[in-house]
Amino acid sequence: MSDFIKVLLNIRSLKAVAKDLTLEQLEEGLAKLTSVIDELRQQKEQEQQAREAHAEKVRQYIAMMKADGIDVTELMGTVEAPVATGASKRAPRPAKYRYTDENGEERTWTGQGRQPSPIRRAIEEQGKKLEDFLI
Repeated sequence: MSDFIKVLLNIRSLKAVAKDLTLEQLEEGLAKLTSVIDELRQQKEQEQQAREAHAEKVRQYIAMMKADGIDVTELMGTVEAPVATGASKRAPRPAKYRYTDENGEERTWTGQGRQPSPIRRAIEEQGKKLEDFLI
């Protein structure tokens, strides 16, 4: 919790700080704080009204559907699932290097992630270069 909030919400701390301020400064601070509170109240009221209006529209639509003989569960079966708009999975990268593993099987590596141990050993022990394994 920030120091400002600690002072603002603790009456002793608030009185201690208020001793250093003039009456005009305190009144100005009160006016600004009141303004902020009023704005937040108004915003909360608007959000509540919007939620209530939405709920009323939903009730109206349900009533209209019932009047037309449509069951809400029927309608839910016909609605398609929304398409995900998130990031899609990228295509796998093509292999850049070919090597033979410890079992004698030929394998490939994209060049990303940890270097396969057969390639690392060949570079360290046999003096080969990474370019020797290019496809």
